[in-house]
This record gives sequence, C-alpha cells and structure tokens, in this order.
Amino acid sequence: MKVLSPQFEQRRSDPEDVQSPPKFDEDFLAQLHELLRWRRDVRRFKRDSLPEGTIDRLLSLACLAPSVGLSEPWRFVLVESSAARAAIRANFEACNSEALSMQEPDRAALYARLKLQGMDEAPVQIAVFADRETVQGYGLGRLTMPETIDYSVVTAVHTFWLAARAEGIGVGWVSILDPAGVTAALDVPEDWIFVGYLCVGYPQAQDDRPTLERAGWEYRHPTDGVILRR
Repeated sequence: MKVLSPQFEQRRSDPEDVQSPPKFDEDFLAQLHELLRWRRDVRRFKRDSLPEGTIDRLLSLACLAPSVGLSEPWRFVLVESSAARAAIRANFEACNSEALSMQEPDRAALYARLKLQGMDEAPVQIAVFADRETVQGYGLGRLTMPETIDYSVVTAVHTFWLAARAEGIGVGWVSILDPAGVTAALDVPEDWIFVGYLCVGYPQAQDDRPTLERAGWEYRHPTDGVILRR
C-alpha cells in the first residue's frame, strides 16, 4: 500500500521538473535536532483516535524515504480487525514468554516489568514488510547485497517515525514477534519479509530519554566508542 499526495504524483510524473532546493535556516536545524532527540519508542498510548487522513499522510511521507534502485519495497499492512489484532497479540505473548525464560537471573525480574508493546491501547497498528521480489528498480544495487531491500524499508519506518513525532504522535516498534506467525495471521505473500510491527497513537507521556534508560535496562554511550578511523 502506498498513498501519495496528488502534488507528489504530479511531480514524479515529470522527471524534467527540477526545482531549487529549500534553504534550511538555523531555527529549523535546531528544531530538527530537538525532533531527533525527542523521538521515542512509545509503549503507553492514549486510546484517542487520530484525525481522519493522518495515517495516509504519514505513510505518503514514509514513501519519500530512499530505497535501493528506487525499488520502493515497503509494504504497509493496516491491522484493523479484532481477529487480526488478537492473533498478533497472542504471537507477542508467546514470544515474550520465551524471551523472559532466556534472561539471566539478575535480569529476569527487570525484563518482566518492562512494557514492551502498546497493542492494547494504540488506535493504529501497522505491520511493515519488505518485498524482496519486487521487480521495481530492475535489481539495481541488489546483486551483492540483496538485504538492501530490507534496509530501504527500515529507512521508510524511520521517516514515518519522525514525521509522526513532528505532529505529536508516538510510534512504538514491536519486534518480539514470530515473523512466520505474523505473515500467516495477516494473510500476506509468504515471500514478504516481516520488518516490524508499529503501534501508533498519542503518547500518554513524553520524555527525551529512552524508556529503557529510565527503567535501568541500558544506557546511551558516547559516540566516540562507535566511530572508527582508518
């Protein structure tokens, strides 16, 4: 599913339409930095519905993400029926129970207290897949690294996440799921690769620190530990 604005459709139909790039001033850059800092993985949502058209608009922005060979391999499945949501919820419970049993004793109690999904409250739930078999893009850039299809979908998720946060909407990425079970529950092509399950809605509270950091599970580390020079 891809929803694009009429203006975007018109521009992309005319490859010769070259426009001058916008200029981003210091105020915008400061706000961008704040947006990145305040983007959170939300687990507690208000049950309020989002305004009509909001998700379509945010997904159209997600589709502006870069993709290998312009393949646009992202596939968004809006999970709306109670039966489908219940199946995904059961999938999570089974996987989460297994993950809990594998925790070290000194971590098990903390893990059990963590809220790792927002399926019970989030008004919008989206399963995101990568279509590795898409012919769009004619395979460009995928010969030696076919996984770039999956990476492209992740960039779309992140684009969606930032666009949502800019509108005061929270996103929670649930990854404790069995991909095969999700694929079966949602009746999508078996060759689609499950990337993640997004819970979307207005957050109950907002903070500029990750929930896992506030809970004492892990902490951010200085960036000099992940930057190498050769």
